[in-house]
Amino acid sequence: AEKVLGYDLLSLCLEGPRDALDRTQHCQPAVFVASLAAVEKLNHLQPEVRGSRAGGRGGGGGGSGLPRGAAEAALGSEAPLGSVSPQVVERCVAAAGYSVGEFAALVFAGALSFAEALYAVKVRAEAMQKASEAVPSGMLSVVGRREANYKFACLEARKHCESLGIENPVCTVSNYLFPDSRVIAGHLQALEFLQENARKYYFKRAKMLPVSGAFHTRLMEPAVEPLAEVLKSIEIQKPLLCVYSNVDGKKYMHSKHIEKLLVKQVVSPVLWEQTMHSVYERKQGTEFPYTYEVGPGNQLGAILKQCNLKAWKQYKHVDALEDEEAEDT
Repeated sequence: AEKVLGYDLLSLCLEGPRDALDRTQHCQPAVFVASLAAVEKLNHLQPEVRGSRAGGRGGGGGGSGLPRGAAEAALGSEAPLGSVSPQVVERCVAAAGYSVGEFAALVFAGALSFAEALYAVKVRAEAMQKASEAVPSGMLSVVGRREANYKFACLEARKHCESLGIENPVCTVSNYLFPDSRVIAGHLQALEFLQENARKYYFKRAKMLPVSGAFHTRLMEPAVEPLAEVLKSIEIQKPLLCVYSNVDGKKYMHSKHIEKLLVKQVVSPVLWEQTMHSVYERKQGTEFPYTYEVGPGNQLGAILKQCNLKAWKQYKHVDALEDEEAEDT
């Protein structure tokens, strides 16, 4: 990774400084590499994985619309709970990654090589950092009541921005997390307006995320071309197992499909809730697969619990750095 990136990523992850790690241009490569490092750890774990159903701890601020570390790949294995063994990686039937974690999922599935994917992530992260610095923008995590109408709230926030003289303002849902939970992204003035009027729009909670830009909205358009160029230059294979796209929650079909949707993902909302429904859809009575969240933070597990409690019961978190024994105690 250091050779591809041109800086010591391991030192930045372990020693900081934290504010440098939180910057989008460093955070995305860090999450990508740490996610794949956790896959390696999972590959070498002994059968003590057996029976452990949940674990891991959360991360800090980040660059994907969730706290940092929530962009890793989540892997589903059809191995029944009682027989989980080091072969769990070979038995994996599906993978998905949140935002930049989708690149890690595609490397895991054999669609991209590690070095080329990391270079694409580097270009993506730097372009998104630059785009986020061009306009004062951000992301707002919202938990709404049943009556909440997110589209209407965003429309009124955009009208408010227009009244302030902001041309063509952006305020839209950028991440679908779980029922009644969304991330709204756009101009800062729009997000501040929504926070101030949270009660009017039936928001139980509206909290600004520690990110520098409105990721997964059209404010990221300047990042589209650089990523498209780099993806054209690298070899993309058909995945060896099902990988689900953030853009539509469906399986990737072929290499051109991957290239097209990875670019589109930068300016499209992350349909994570819809992806969870696609991944875990099965006939009644069919066992749920064992699910591993690989990488820093266990926010995807928390989301899975809200989306599908039965699937979450066969969930485990694997962090490249955490000591399994310490976790058990």
